[in-house]
Amino acid sequence: MTAPATPEAIGTAHRIVVKVGSSSISGDRAAQLGPLVDALAAAHGRGAEVVLVSSGAIATGMPYLRLEERPTDLAVQQAAAAVGQSLLVKRYQERLDRFGITAGQVLLTAGDVDNPTHRRNAERALETLLALRILPIVNENDTVATHEIRFGDNDRLAALVARLIHADLLVLLSDVDALYTRPPEEPGAVRIPFVAAGDPLADVVAPESNTGVGTGGAATKLAAARMAADAGIAVLLTATQRVDDALEGGRVGTWFEPTLR
Repeated sequence: MTAPATPEAIGTAHRIVVKVGSSSISGDRAAQLGPLVDALAAAHGRGAEVVLVSSGAIATGMPYLRLEERPTDLAVQQAAAAVGQSLLVKRYQERLDRFGITAGQVLLTAGDVDNPTHRRNAERALETLLALRILPIVNENDTVATHEIRFGDNDRLAALVARLIHADLLVLLSDVDALYTRPPEEPGAVRIPFVAAGDPLADVVAPESNTGVGTGGAATKLAAARMAADAGIAVLLTATQRVDDALEGGRVGTWFEPTLR
């Protein structure tokens, strides 16, 4: 497999990992889940193998536990994830049904990636699902993960999954349309459309954030993009509402040039 060299070549990507965060598909942005599935189905329909790394289990479960804010207690987080994970996948499957696509749930912990046997099992499971034209939906196994053995954010998980299955392209979806030199709401913030392989981005100020329903931020996305690009995987960072343009090769977001292997 060969990573697309430019955004316009995204249509040639054979194996794509797409990551979406909790804040992009919950609360007042819950309606974005439908267009996201439409874009994934379109890529799947033209023959691409698509893996979705989706946060949202805890956020989806929170209303059922009568929680207004993301819990800080680990046990309550685990309970919310236990309730929310099945509902989250059900919502995806309901929208995939009209395309005749079946989803497969894959839950991972950091220990699964660190343990060679578990890692091989995860790789084999994902490879088999893709060969069967199933669309894997990957999430951290929040119900059993502890603070000590968490990925920390699903941006990192998405980069690790992309490396595990030797993806051509990683698409990191966000509430922000691209990478900026500093938070885009701050004066002087400049959009960065292209990051050359190995660029240290020394002038970029990328803070982490906590939206109340998820964790992450520009810092975690930048770290994940670097991890994937250094492994020879092309990366596109853009807003969730631009996913359709992104997967069709439109000039959106920030393109991270993959390191040649």
